[in-house]
Amino acid sequence: MLDLSKEWRLVIPKPLKKPLYRIYEQRLLASLDRGALPRHIGVIHDGHRRYARAERLPDYAASYRVGMAKFVEFLGWTAELEIPAVTCWLLSTENLERPEAELAPYYEVLIELFDRIPETSAGRDVTVRFIGSLDLLPSDLVEEAKRLQERCSTGSRRVTIALAYGGRQEIVDAVRELIGKLAADGVPADEIAARINRDEISARMYASDIPDPDLVLRTSGEARLSGFLLWQAAYAEYLFVDVYWPAFRHVDFLRAMREYASRERRFGR
Repeated sequence: MLDLSKEWRLVIPKPLKKPLYRIYEQRLLASLDRGALPRHIGVIHDGHRRYARAERLPDYAASYRVGMAKFVEFLGWTAELEIPAVTCWLLSTENLERPEAELAPYYEVLIELFDRIPETSAGRDVTVRFIGSLDLLPSDLVEEAKRLQERCSTGSRRVTIALAYGGRQEIVDAVRELIGKLAADGVPADEIAARINRDEISARMYASDIPDPDLVLRTSGEARLSGFLLWQAAYAEYLFVDVYWPAFRHVDFLRAMREYASRERRFGR
């Protein structure tokens, strides 16, 4: 567990905090080895509801809005470091089991976010793609997601947004597609198993044209993947940070990049 709050637990007068953090951020930024940074980051944006309770916000929708504003900031931070690809998990298939009274405000916030992204600096030079079972979502949310893809379709940086996404289902879908193709090509049933291999399954992942993630980052202190990019993240580095997503700061991001850059990747060897 990476506790990003430990380095700054001294009691600092409030008027001094922002200038001191700004200086610290600049030092962190200057010290990063740009060649050692991840090329693809997967992010589990966790902790909205706990943040709402901790901050005594009037409802979860207020926390969702803070978190989605943070999402836009985060895209800007990754652009600053010229990280080519980001995959962000904003809604799992398990989340869909929550009460409609809780989901409806989140859907509204997502619609607002998708409409806003192209108008921000974070939306420049990005290609946005959605992955997951979008057919399970309300039609107005799906329409806004498709509109965002159309508005952000030619950028050099890749932003993949996982909605109604589950890693197990992605693997199931990939294997089904492969078996269907083999059957359509006339491969005998007793030979199909021998034709199923790692490369063929990888080629049928939802976003197979993006390299596997180098780093998976999860906020809120939960140390588990919960099904996120199960196939692709087999050799990724993992960082589980204690900060709730809406409270995740630029300095926290830079510390995470520093931690990643200090590791020796082994790729299972």
